[in-house]
Amino acid sequence: MSTLVFLDTGPLGMVTNPRATPQTERCTHWMEGLLTRGVRVLIPEIADYELRRELLRAEKIEGLRRLDSLVEALEYIPLTTAMMRQAAAFWAETRKQGRPTADDKALDGDVILAAQVALAATVNDEGIVATENVGHLARFVPAYVWWDIH
Repeated sequence: MSTLVFLDTGPLGMVTNPRATPQTERCTHWMEGLLTRGVRVLIPEIADYELRRELLRAEKIEGLRRLDSLVEALEYIPLTTAMMRQAAAFWAETRKQGRPTADDKALDGDVILAAQVALAATVNDEGIVATENVGHLARFVPAYVWWDIH
């Protein structure tokens, strides 16, 4: 069984941030360590979208360049119709339970990310979300704070 680590927006933003801080360097070393050990690190399209829109708004050109480079270097998981339908099912389920992950009018990237993980991982894979938002995502798929994933 192989491990697939799906980067959420937080870790993705840190490893593409051109300004080195102790936190961004720690996250970059963490990701490089996974890759060195043969762990497949993936970028879900919804995480790319959420980070990219903010980089574009703030006109952070170097961050965009670094994001584009990382998208080329790692595995990119595009959205599919099946994923969006699964996201809709997750969205509806949480509202029936009275435990939504976002406002009813929001797109709700968490359920889209969860659907990408749920459908991209196969029976031979262990799909894990590397995040800083465990609470919402772990309701649907395995999710851990990135520094706890080894």
